[in-house]
Amino acid sequence: MPPVSESAVDPEEFWRYLDELVAGLRIVIDRPKGSSHPRYPDTVYPLAYGYLEGTLTPDGGGIDVWIGSKPDRSIEALICTIDLVKKDLEAKLLLGCTPAESRQVLDFTNSAGMRAVLIERNKL
Repeated sequence: MPPVSESAVDPEEFWRYLDELVAGLRIVIDRPKGSSHPRYPDTVYPLAYGYLEGTLTPDGGGIDVWIGSKPDRSIEALICTIDLVKKDLEAKLLLGCTPAESRQVLDFTNSAGMRAVLIERNKL
């Protein structure tokens, strides 16, 4: 496949690639909504949080996902995070999240030592 220049990539094609990645993969929820972080008990997850089974990220885990209240679990947005403590950069998918839930996740993710930006699908 020939290289694609940045200017030639349609943003919708990016989201279609994400849809294709997620299709058929099992979502593993390891932190249900309302549960506490294993190392930081005062940190409570506002939505279900887990990963896509069969995927791999540089930290050795699967691609992180947040699950909202919408039943279709379509990819609504992604959050890019930079963690100064772990010296880490990650992308987390928001599946079936309302705009209010996406903002909850963004607020949750912007914590001490970590900053995040929200990239909404319908805003590109």
